[in-house]
Amino acid sequence: MNHAVFRVARLHRLLAAQLLRRVGLHPGQELVMMQLWDRGPQRQTDLVRLLGSDAATMTRTVKRLENAGFVRRRPSDTDGRATIIDPTTASLALRKQVEDIWSELEHHTSSGLTPQEQQTAITTLTHIESNLTHAIGHLPTTD
Repeated sequence: MNHAVFRVARLHRLLAAQLLRRVGLHPGQELVMMQLWDRGPQRQTDLVRLLGSDAATMTRTVKRLENAGFVRRRPSDTDGRATIIDPTTASLALRKQVEDIWSELEHHTSSGLTPQEQQTAITTLTHIESNLTHAIGHLPTTD
């Protein structure tokens, strides 16, 4: 089971990377942009929490998106310690392309599966996710 999950996750990420490369993004960057497009400007710490990331990874991701012209960082008006991430106007043209890429990825992922098989796969993967989340929450800390 572990090898199957690993292989599927690796191949899914590889295909996503190939598709996202068309629009100059790397896997994970589209998730940040989707949050910003759907929810509007966010504190960087909220993006970390929403996406289950860590601060260092999010900082690198936001920096790369900023360098590409897709986001703008600014200090919070209400909290001097917080940084607000805004999607730029340039990123709005990217939104449709990212949505199309996700549709294409979905098509490749579920091709040949009946609607019932798709639902069974989603149910099974949700159960596996729950098992792993529970296990992570019950591991002893090394602090």
